[in-house]
Amino acid sequence: MNPFYRQARYLISASRIQGLPPDEGREVAFAGRSNAGKSSAINVLCDQKALARTSKTPGRTQMINFFALDDRRRLVDLPGYGYAKVPAAMRAAWQRLMSRYLGERQSLAGLVVVMDIRRPLTAQDWEMLGWAAERHLPVHVLLTKADKLRRGPAMDTARAVADALGEAGIEATVQPFSALRREGVDDAHGILDAWLGI
Repeated sequence: MNPFYRQARYLISASRIQGLPPDEGREVAFAGRSNAGKSSAINVLCDQKALARTSKTPGRTQMINFFALDDRRRLVDLPGYGYAKVPAAMRAAWQRLMSRYLGERQSLAGLVVVMDIRRPLTAQDWEMLGWAAERHLPVHVLLTKADKLRRGPAMDTARAVADALGEAGIEATVQPFSALRREGVDDAHGILDAWLGI
């Protein structure tokens, strides 16, 4: 466990591009389907219980939430995607916000795409990966809830996801991850360290 991440603190939330903090330093964004375990992953990686707010209600994260690691580095929790009950107008607003954030943010050093290991590579995941590829952003896929599978099938799924991404021409690293068992934390920290220059 890298103690550096324990100093993460909530910085700001924004629903419009004008509300984002200054575009300087480095940040890593976490994206994923609603209820894929994104907020839980951020909390475990920062060794804090309630840094990112988790909810059993999908679609709860409706803003871009920034967490400062120091005065030059940030983690970013993006709105969950793919939740059908969200009103169409709100979904469209999120898409515009995400498109501009991913397309224009100069301090964005990498994108962690969080997927439930039992349901990886949905249509919305591919859309997010496509945005990252267009921008030539480094991508790391976190296959969460790996505790729901035995180790063999979990590793098989990780390999299958990596193969599918490779066939699609998308460069990405892939790993199983369990917030419940705190498995895969060191591997994920290794990726974040490299992107954030730690």
